[in-house]
Amino acid sequence: MIRQAAVAGQFYNASPEVLRADVARYSDASATPQAATAVVSPHAGLMYSGHVAGAVYSRVSLPQTVILIGPNHTGFGPPVSVFPEGTWLIPGGQLAIDRTVTAEVLARYPQAEADTSAHQFEHCLEVQLPFLRQARADVRIVPIVLGTTREEVCRDLGLCLAEIIEAHAAQRSRSARPLLIASTDMSHYEPDSVTRAKDRFALEAIQRLDPEGLQAAVRAHQITMCGLGPTVTMLHAVRALGATDSSLVRYATSGDISGDLDRVVGYAGFVIT
Repeated sequence: MIRQAAVAGQFYNASPEVLRADVARYSDASATPQAATAVVSPHAGLMYSGHVAGAVYSRVSLPQTVILIGPNHTGFGPPVSVFPEGTWLIPGGQLAIDRTVTAEVLARYPQAEADTSAHQFEHCLEVQLPFLRQARADVRIVPIVLGTTREEVCRDLGLCLAEIIEAHAAQRSRSARPLLIASTDMSHYEPDSVTRAKDRFALEAIQRLDPEGLQAAVRAHQITMCGLGPTVTMLHAVRALGATDSSLVRYATSGDISGDLDRVVGYAGFVIT
């Protein structure tokens, strides 16, 4: 099945040539790509958060398969939606689904459902794809959209993904194990100073690789972090995989670009090893 680009011309430029130039402009040519266990990347329009995403992807050496986990903004589909097979299109190219890994997720985690409806109009994973394809043309994707932040779902899915990743590393090599990508924006539509103060508590929990602490911080400080579920899931996975370091690559708000500091959205990029 073919998934058409849903937000080309809105969240990023619909011209293949302009899009390639934008991705190159947002990337850091001075960075040295290295193997990573996971990353956190924002999903706003590229003009607002592309410089944060580009800084993250510039520092990562991509394996052939990446597992993308993002929040469900549309309300369509089941709580745990896995796009099972086919191809996703973006301007100037396409990315194939890794059917082997999607089948393993669906087989190992009973609450996951093969579904395309949650992905049809969802932007959170799509805006990662121009960076991924530009970094590695043969990259394969495993798209997962979460419509829940329930602690047990995030924990169990994260542990399931860790088992799948470890199995693939054992079959191939450690450097070829799938990369986890958690897609999230941080606080939404508050003054810049408030956003930065609130987001600090969430950023510190991610730096500690602390999924329980992240959920507690979001509740205690009323942080409107849309990708809480995906990020908590990723943190459970990387902790099981033995990750020891979470580096904040860049933090910014939409006010840095727009100049409007009254109602901003926060963006954070992490590389986890």
